[in-house]
Amino acid sequence: MSIKDLSPDDAVLWQWEFASLNYTILYTWIVMALMVLVSWLATRRLTSRPQMSRWQNFLEIVIGTINNQIRDVSQQKPERYLPFIGTLFLFIVTSNLLAVVPGFHAPTASLSTTAALAILVLVAVPVYGIAHQGFIGYLRLYVHPTPLMLPFNVIGELSRTLALAVRLFGNMMSGAKIGAILLAIAPLFFPIVMHALGLLTGLIQAYIFAILALVYIGSATQAHDTRSRLRAEHNTARAEAD
Repeated sequence: MSIKDLSPDDAVLWQWEFASLNYTILYTWIVMALMVLVSWLATRRLTSRPQMSRWQNFLEIVIGTINNQIRDVSQQKPERYLPFIGTLFLFIVTSNLLAVVPGFHAPTASLSTTAALAILVLVAVPVYGIAHQGFIGYLRLYVHPTPLMLPFNVIGELSRTLALAVRLFGNMMSGAKIGAILLAIAPLFFPIVMHALGLLTGLIQAYIFAILALVYIGSATQAHDTRSRLRAEHNTARAEAD
């Protein structure tokens, strides 16, 4: 078992002083390059005619499915969340599915990658919240229903970010290690089963990560929508009473 089988972060390909290139960065670049290539192929000949290319048909199915999931979970218009949530899901699912390719190690099996993705969610939550309800309105969520809740709400934000990173990292790393062990025990039978299980696990983990990110972001904006709806209902009731 090579060092990159234990951790792709530890296998350094190139290093110069403080800068280094390891297998995690290399595999991440490969995933991004593949996603850019597929996106270019799918969008280079977009058309509104009934007869469209297979790439465009596939792209519309993927985007439509993600839009429907965002709408069902957040109960809001999906357009504002689609670029971020869709990119998160596609990057994770592409990384996980490529793990079945011999010699490829999913970047999501590295704690540095999953931590970076979780930090993106941590930053996106206040960004969406402030954009939706303003700086002061978003900060009020941390002191609701009493200012004494401020430290608990801050700890909750940090802990769920840690949970996002560790959950994805743990599931992907453990799946890869179990597959390697079973492959050593019974190399003729278990590869097929483990590849199928790896594909299913990769899809599920990408879906869970994206849904949890959407729930966290949606919770930062729905409070404002709820207050606006209650205020509108109150104003309507007063107008009818008058």
